[in-house]
Amino acid sequence: MSQAKKGLFSFYFQSNLLIRILIGLILGAIFGIVFQNATEMIAFLTPFGDLFIRLLKMIMIPVIACTLIVGASTISPAHLGRVGSKVIVYYMLTSLFAIIIGLAVGVVLNPGLGLELTANQSTTIKETVAPSLLSILLDIIPTNPMNSFSEGKILQIICFCLFFGIALAFGRDSNDEKIQSASDTVYHFFEGASHAMFKVVGWVMQYAPIGVFALIFIVFSQNGAAAFGSLANVTFSVYVGLVLQVVLVYCGICLLLRLSPITFLKKVRAPMITAFVTRSSGATLPVSIETAEKQMGVPKSIYSFGLPVGSTINMDGTTIYLGVCAIFIANAVGVPLDFSQQLTIVLTAVLASIGTAGVPGAGAIMLLMVLESVGLKVEAGSMVAVAYGMILGIDALLDMGRTSMNVVGDVMGVVAVAKSENELDEEVWNS
Repeated sequence: MSQAKKGLFSFYFQSNLLIRILIGLILGAIFGIVFQNATEMIAFLTPFGDLFIRLLKMIMIPVIACTLIVGASTISPAHLGRVGSKVIVYYMLTSLFAIIIGLAVGVVLNPGLGLELTANQSTTIKETVAPSLLSILLDIIPTNPMNSFSEGKILQIICFCLFFGIALAFGRDSNDEKIQSASDTVYHFFEGASHAMFKVVGWVMQYAPIGVFALIFIVFSQNGAAAFGSLANVTFSVYVGLVLQVVLVYCGICLLLRLSPITFLKKVRAPMITAFVTRSSGATLPVSIETAEKQMGVPKSIYSFGLPVGSTINMDGTTIYLGVCAIFIANAVGVPLDFSQQLTIVLTAVLASIGTAGVPGAGAIMLLMVLESVGLKVEAGSMVAVAYGMILGIDALLDMGRTSMNVVGDVMGVVAVAKSENELDEEVWNS
C-alpha cells in the first residue's frame, strides 16, 4: 500500500507542472459544467482554492523585495556608461510601450466583460476617488518603508527596493575594500534569500494544479460553459497585444534605424521559437547570443552586457500580459479600471520588471502584485481570486507567447544600441 502511495506521489511531482495545471483547468471546467450550481461541492472546494491564494500572497512581498534588490545590485555602475545607459533606457521604454499596448488591447477587446463575476464583491473592493497624476507620482516615495511592507503598498516597496539595490551596487563597486566587503555580504544575504524564496515558490506551485482545479470548478459551476468564451477571449487578446508589439514597436525601431524589419524578423526566429517552446528566457540566452553575434553582427562588447541584463529586467511580453489580464479581471468582477488605476498599472509593471523576470512563476506573481496596486485585492473567497485563478489555469498558453516576446525584445535592444553606436556589422546583418 505504501509503495502504491509512493508511486502515486512520485508520478505527480515528477510530471510536468504546466501540464498538471492545464489538466487541473480542464478537469475543473468539465466537473463544473457537469455539476451546475452544486452548492455543497462549491463549499467543499472553496477552502482548497482559498489556500492557494493565501500561499501566493504569502510569498509575494518577500519575492518582490529579494529579487528587486538582487536585480538592481547586479547592474554594476562600472558598466553604466553610454552603452549601458542606452541598453537600460531602451528596455524601460519598450516595457512602457508594451504595457500601454496591453492596456489598449484590453480596453478595445474587453476580455471578461460578459462574465459578470460580481457576487459578494462589494465587500472586497472599495470605491475610490481618482487621484491626480502628481499625487500618484508622489505616493511612489514611501515615508516609512517598513510601514509600506506591512501594509503591502506595492509601488512604495518597489521604489525602496530599487533605491536600496542601486546603492548596494555602488557599494559593491567601491574602491574601499571595507565598503565593498560589507556590501558583498549584504548582497549575498539577499541572493541567498532569493534562492530560498525560489524554493518556496516551487513548493507553492506544486499545489497550483489543486488550487486551479478548485477555483475553475467554482467558475464553471456558477457560470456554465459561457466561461470558455472569456478564457478564449483573454488568450486571443494577449496574442493580439504581442503581435502589435512586434509590428508597432520592434518594426518601428528598425525603420527609425534604417534597418529592414523583414531581415530582423527572419534572423530572430531561432531565439523566438526556442523561447516559445522552452518558456525560459535563461535557457534561450545562448541562442540569443549566437543569433546576435553571427546572424546580426552585434559586437560582443554590447551583447555580453545587453542580453544578460535584458533577460533580467526586460519583460515586454509579460507587461502586455499584465495589462490585458488586469482588464480581464476588472471586467469579470464588474469594476472597470479608471485612468489613474491604469496609470498605476503602467508604473507598477515597468518598475517591477527589474529583477522579477528570473522568478519561477514570475507572470503570476507580477499579476498578483499589479492587481493589489490598483485596489483589486486578491482575497481568499473573493471573486477577484476566482478570476485570478482562471488566468492561472491558462497561464501555460500565455507563458509561451510572453516569454518569446521577452526574448525578441532583448535581441532588438542590442541591435538598436549597436546601430546607434555605429558598431553593427552591416555585412553580417545583410548576409
